[in-house]
Amino acid sequence: MKKNEGGKKQKKPEYGLGSNLLYMVRHAAEFPSVLWLLGIETAAGVAVSVTTLYMAPSFLRCVEAHDSFRKMLLVILFFSLAMIGFNGLEKYVKTVIFAGRIQVRMSLIREVNRKLGGCSYPLLFQQEFQDRRVNARKAVINNVSASEKYWETLYEIMKNGICFLIYLFLMMEVKPILIAVTLLITVMSFGMTRSFERWGYLHRKEEAEGLRKADYFYNCAKSTKMAKDIRIFGMKEWLWDIERDAKRLIRDFSVRSQKNDFAADAIKILLDLLRNGVLYAYLLGVTIQGGLSASEFLLYFTAASGFTDQVTRILFGVENLYRHSLEISNVREFCGIEEPFSFEGGKELKQKPGELCEFEIRDVTFRYPNAEKPVLEHFNLKIRAGEKLAVVGLNGAGKTTLIKLLCGLYDPDSGEVLLNGVNIREYNREDYYKLFGAVFQDFSLLAGSIAENIAQSHTPDMERVRRCTELAGMKERIERFSDQYHTKLGKEVYPEEALELSGGELQRLMLARMLYKGAPVMMLDEPTAALDALAERDLYERYAELTEGSTAVFISHRLASTRFCDRVLLLGDGEILEEGTHEELMELGGKYAELFEIQSKYYKEGKEHGED
Repeated sequence: MKKNEGGKKQKKPEYGLGSNLLYMVRHAAEFPSVLWLLGIETAAGVAVSVTTLYMAPSFLRCVEAHDSFRKMLLVILFFSLAMIGFNGLEKYVKTVIFAGRIQVRMSLIREVNRKLGGCSYPLLFQQEFQDRRVNARKAVINNVSASEKYWETLYEIMKNGICFLIYLFLMMEVKPILIAVTLLITVMSFGMTRSFERWGYLHRKEEAEGLRKADYFYNCAKSTKMAKDIRIFGMKEWLWDIERDAKRLIRDFSVRSQKNDFAADAIKILLDLLRNGVLYAYLLGVTIQGGLSASEFLLYFTAASGFTDQVTRILFGVENLYRHSLEISNVREFCGIEEPFSFEGGKELKQKPGELCEFEIRDVTFRYPNAEKPVLEHFNLKIRAGEKLAVVGLNGAGKTTLIKLLCGLYDPDSGEVLLNGVNIREYNREDYYKLFGAVFQDFSLLAGSIAENIAQSHTPDMERVRRCTELAGMKERIERFSDQYHTKLGKEVYPEEALELSGGELQRLMLARMLYKGAPVMMLDEPTAALDALAERDLYERYAELTEGSTAVFISHRLASTRFCDRVLLLGDGEILEEGTHEELMELGGKYAELFEIQSKYYKEGKEHGED
């Protein structure tokens, strides 16, 4: 294990050359043409090289033997046709195989995206995970990335390796000791330069940091959501500072990388000069002493040149393959990051139709990474099957954290979250997620049609979509649009045709999406934050009606919305301060009643002044 310049220990790659070769072959096996075309391409490349090797010596041998002009022409014609045929075959295969190599790269992209889209929620907020994501993306991002260049490099190694054996056979007839000297120098060159090639991998976190910041600036600059804030609050200079910092990191890394590459190249050049000098000196000596005919000299001289060239190309190819393998290792390491949740191998969660869910949070403590104190500490709560629970409190009380723990987006640091008496860690987490329909504060809106956003599918059940939008109070509004349910959303993808919905319309759209899923448990985290008081009341009445017979948890700052719930919890400092129905808490005259009176006063004052 080595240290980088910052003194931190860097891990060796988890996967070696052989392991990554098998990995790439397994992916290529999904597209068989990639492998058999690689074989044909290699055979054609070897044929071109061998034809080139023998063409000039064969013609010179005809001259030495005083063969007829007709025979000389036939020799020239034979080799010319062979060169044209083999070259044409090689070029054709290179063109055809290109599409297959793209398909292999796309399969790697899908693997990376599956990991990113299906990983445990907490991983998304870990720097190491994001750094590995950046490095994995670099290996698959375009046609010159490692996932495609890998095959080109493998072809070069296979072709040059076979040519090397052919030239080696010829060179053995001259002086075997010459082969040993050449190979020794080659091994020295490879061994001395290999450590330089690992530098980029060992310092990949530094590179990822700069790329991550640059990506952030780019995403901010192109975001239509941030466009107003950037202009109104003068955020342009601040974003430019971020860009300059990112570019400085990338530039500094690039300078150090180039110095490292220069040192590696200098060593290679010196050792190449030594190897070539030994070869050429010996062949010239034998020729001067009269030990070779003109055609033999040309053949062996060409073979010697090709031999040294093949050694150099093989060395270069192996170094390139090693570099590509390091980047492929980045992909595999990212996709293989250990999941804190059980997505496979856990207990299957079988929920019977109409079966209600009961939850219990038992002695739970949860702290966000780098937080000074826990959000919830030794927290206990039981949610009865079919109960409508309202959770209220000031900002930072732990309301949203409670929802995320119940939904299984986070696991507690200690304690248990139980579903019908069973710790949710025992279940497959994806099965567990199927229990929930949710509307979060930071809900997702994907670029696509209204129907696709409600169904979260490219093939929505339109009758069901209409029914859910009607229940959510959005049907009439949608059907006034010219494209109705096919109206596009998301100006990042559809800048001209996409429609922008108001906050209240989006809230109702999210309600329709939740209803479309038809889950037995409903979680609503500030679902009416963008609505006025009257619209909020109307929407909560719909929630009360539509969640009948389901277990439901509501989070709200507006205490008037709790009246339809079976029970109200007032949270503060990560614990339950007060608990009961709305009426019971008002009669208690505690903190809940005080907050309710303050909010009621503002509603009354707004009404008296004609505010809306």
